[in-house]
Amino acid sequence: MKTITIFSGKGGTGKTTVAASLAVLVSKTKKIVVADCDVDAPNLGLSLGLKERDYLSSIKIRVSEKAVLIKDKCTGCRKCLNVCSFNAVNWDKKKNIPIFDNLLCEGCGTCQIVCPENAIKLKKIENATISVGKAYGFGIVSGQLKMGESGSGRIVMEVKRKAREIARKENAELILVDSAAGIGCPVIASVNGSDYVIAVTEPTPSALSDLKRSLRIVEHFNIACGIVINKHDLNKEFSNKIKRFANKNKIPILGKIPYNKEFVKALVNLKPVVVYNKKFESLFFEILSNLKK
Repeated sequence: MKTITIFSGKGGTGKTTVAASLAVLVSKTKKIVVADCDVDAPNLGLSLGLKERDYLSSIKIRVSEKAVLIKDKCTGCRKCLNVCSFNAVNWDKKKNIPIFDNLLCEGCGTCQIVCPENAIKLKKIENATISVGKAYGFGIVSGQLKMGESGSGRIVMEVKRKAREIARKENAELILVDSAAGIGCPVIASVNGSDYVIAVTEPTPSALSDLKRSLRIVEHFNIACGIVINKHDLNKEFSNKIKRFANKNKIPILGKIPYNKEFVKALVNLKPVVVYNKKFESLFFEILSNLKK
């Protein structure tokens, strides 16, 4: 069982559009499972026509911790107030006890360590939902971080774990991961353990700059990768810059996708572009063909 992760250094380059179309085409010849690991803003399911009510099951995830006060033990020494680096501790002057702000608390445990009365403990809190659905004959696992909560990297690991579990049950040959954009924790967690990475970019200065940064993650984990240039015809000069960068670093260009409003129409209709308009299948078959090389 192999894992291919699709990611981008910059948001809005078309990463999820590429992931959805590749998933549909690959599923015609292989058993696959897809994992939406953009847990801050998951929309792969939407691109495949799945709305929230269409998911078959959902589970609540508790991977983060928050500080909780044991009131009858607190003596009001204020040591917790003085050590919090996140300004998550306020003081109730009337009751002479700390009040913990769950939106600011990172669960680092410093307040618990310094409390001489053991009046503070860390408690697991519900900070995400993992949903499982099906579209076009293959399983979809999607993670959604609760608003204001942290721990996106750990949620990504849980999404991948669930995807592997389903893949084993269904004897799937491939897990296709749709990562978050950027270089943060959810991206690192998505890329880690992959067999191959597809980097989706576009011909703009910011996209090329972010592509270079994000590929350092791939290099760190020593994972083979290729590049897809989306909307390549909008700026041919910058597309050539991306090609030169790829050639210099011996990274294959897997495919080039032209700008076309049909892609927007497909998204509006909650369909992968290869389903909405089959004339685009050849673009994505080319990417798959180059992957096999």
